[in-house]
Amino acid sequence: MQSNKTVKTAITPTREQNYPEWYQQVIKSADLAEVSPVRGCMIIKPWGYAIWENMQRILDDEIKATGHKNLYLPLLIPMSFMQKEAEHIEGFAKECAVVTHHKLEKNAEGQLVPAGELDEPYIIRPTSETIMGDAFSRWIQSYRDLPLLVNQWANIVRWEMRTRLFLRTTEFLWQEGHTAHATAAEAMTESRKMLDVYAHFAEQYMAMPVIKGEKSESERFPGAVNTYCIEAMMQDRKALQAGTSHFLGQHFSRGFNIQYLSAEGKQEYVWTTSWGVTTRLIGGLIMTHSDDNGLMLPPKLAPLHVVILPIIHKEEDRASIMSYCEQLALECRKLHYHERKIAVEIDTRELTGGEKGWSWVKKGVPLRLEIGNKEVANQTVFMGRRDREYKDRISLASAEFLTEIKALLDDIQAHLLLRAEAYRRSNTVTIHSKEDFYDFFAGDGGFALAHWNGDSEIESKIKNDLSVTVRCIPFVDETGPGNCIFSGGPSNQRVIFAKAY
Repeated sequence: MQSNKTVKTAITPTREQNYPEWYQQVIKSADLAEVSPVRGCMIIKPWGYAIWENMQRILDDEIKATGHKNLYLPLLIPMSFMQKEAEHIEGFAKECAVVTHHKLEKNAEGQLVPAGELDEPYIIRPTSETIMGDAFSRWIQSYRDLPLLVNQWANIVRWEMRTRLFLRTTEFLWQEGHTAHATAAEAMTESRKMLDVYAHFAEQYMAMPVIKGEKSESERFPGAVNTYCIEAMMQDRKALQAGTSHFLGQHFSRGFNIQYLSAEGKQEYVWTTSWGVTTRLIGGLIMTHSDDNGLMLPPKLAPLHVVILPIIHKEEDRASIMSYCEQLALECRKLHYHERKIAVEIDTRELTGGEKGWSWVKKGVPLRLEIGNKEVANQTVFMGRRDREYKDRISLASAEFLTEIKALLDDIQAHLLLRAEAYRRSNTVTIHSKEDFYDFFAGDGGFALAHWNGDSEIESKIKNDLSVTVRCIPFVDETGPGNCIFSGGPSNQRVIFAKAY
């Protein structure tokens, strides 16, 4: 007999009831970010920014380990720079925010109005290939200056019509790498290498499995010869493009006259790349792991590893309970987890144990410790793991907990990745006919592996009919050539189709 009992959750609506609204409520309940007074922009609050700082710290170390050095480029880009690469400006034209004046003055009615029209308008940085190209043209003179490998952490403005916190906002944060090389082969190797850095970060730190591949021609970055990407599946079975790396060929070097004197004494144009990831990764983190009780964070990226919740019913017990909590926190902080100290907080707010506990569940903290008189007397902790049900808590000796804490965090990290891999696997199908393809996306959908002959008209029709796109042409193909399910013509390999963010 089916039960009519309703399961109470911390987040309403649930994922099944209304996934887009569930996503917004997870962000709100975890206090990650909020909509700003500026249309399409967001305020990233301390808990959300702490996650980004951890991402930034790890990625920055990995980028520097590959030989890149950080710099900073101007926020404003001269309009004339954007016009030097036709495909690039065409791709970004509708998203550009333009500065045309340099001051404000009061009009006759006493209202502030723009004044001081600029001789040349400036574009607020939508990406930096053009201004980087201008700098490269000055910095590179000889083959001895190559390769030139740089990266910047910055904000970007792209005027979006439909925005969603972290996933698509008018302003967002990112890193963007730019490199110049003597040969096409070197540049191609560089762009693939940086994609590997992103894939490693996504899987080993975010616990988010990704598929590496190449974008179809219609999905390439404006001005790129090849765009490579990592694609992840979210819990609504849609794809999220989580990072891109671009082989730009000589498009920008010719547009900005970036030449070098070769060892043979010839003037040659360089070959360039660019690559980046954004605060969109936080959106991916939310949608890969979170549940109907709120945010769930992989321990390697969590701002806190452990939260300690003192449970004080009588004032006379306060001193002993707090002393025990403080000593426990001190011992935790002596330990390290993946090159940073175990991060611990004691929640001293005057709330009931249940209110405290649920507030940290919604923030996604991996381990919760409840400490009351019983725990002090027995030298134990009452522990809950975020990757398990709220009521699934156990009692451990405090000494055992301190010994096992790193193994516990590793187990949570591994569990999240395995669970996400299993979800993607169960929602990925190989499709052999056009009819089955359309039926699949008329239903729940997911990732569809299907042969396609590369025809852009077919790609466009599928997008118009189903809002489905070619997410990537996977690097790893175990199927080999076949026949396109739409035209019957020859196909080199199966590609991944999905609805996407």
